[in-house]
Amino acid sequence: MTNRTHLNDLALAFRSQHVAGRPLVLPNAWDVASARIVADAGAAAVATTSAGLSWDLGVADGDRLGRDEALGAVARIASAVDVPVTADIESGYADAARDVAATVRAVLDAGAVGVNIEDAWHGGSAPLRPVQAQAERIAVARAAADAEGVALFVNARIDTYLMGVGKPEERLAATLERAAGYLAAGADGIFVPGVVDPVTVEALVTGVAGPLNVMAWPGAPSVPEFAALGVARISVGGGIAQAAHALVRRAARELLTEGTYGSLAGGLEYGELNALLGQGS
Repeated sequence: MTNRTHLNDLALAFRSQHVAGRPLVLPNAWDVASARIVADAGAAAVATTSAGLSWDLGVADGDRLGRDEALGAVARIASAVDVPVTADIESGYADAARDVAATVRAVLDAGAVGVNIEDAWHGGSAPLRPVQAQAERIAVARAAADAEGVALFVNARIDTYLMGVGKPEERLAATLERAAGYLAAGADGIFVPGVVDPVTVEALVTGVAGPLNVMAWPGAPSVPEFAALGVARISVGGGIAQAAHALVRRAARELLTEGTYGSLAGGLEYGELNALLGQGS
């Protein structure tokens, strides 16, 4: 079992990095190599992406991974870097709310000090779980971490915008209602992917009584622009993994159709990458 005192120190350090106007910037990783590269680039913490991690393990994203498989990957990542790690655990890798506790304990055993828990309800009777049902899952996560003596950062993800739930003009109010319920249940921060327009982001910063996390993509405001709006955390989800896999496809198609190798230009030097992955081995 991972030393809980050391984990709590990491968790407190990670918690302190969430400051409105000075956002924690997280280039999401999905395996040991990407985590080492991200940390070497200067990231203050490493966040996993469930999409990238799922693809790396050969399955589609969307609650299709089992808890052991997912958190085995998180453990390998956490053991490979010295900075805090936060794990995207989708909806908690548990059907029943009470079983989220076992997931949280496994997260801590893996060495992570933060989690994203989403309210998307894959295979459910609605796109999102009811507010109270999701709040119960967050409360279970909070209680499980507290019982282990670790100030786990619970980042409650709200998928109203990402999944286009409800009428556009009602989406902000619905998101704020969910945010209030999740914070009351013990969440530490709120993550609203799918929205980057400054007016809405500023309204979310104003209306959410906790650190706001947004997900960025090409064309979104820059990190300084989000900072000026009061955002406390910026991540990119599966974006880096998608870009990496796009390079694989371009390089493969070029090689197989044109017989040339231009797509390989600009790659990391063999010795540099080999040395980076050899650290600690």
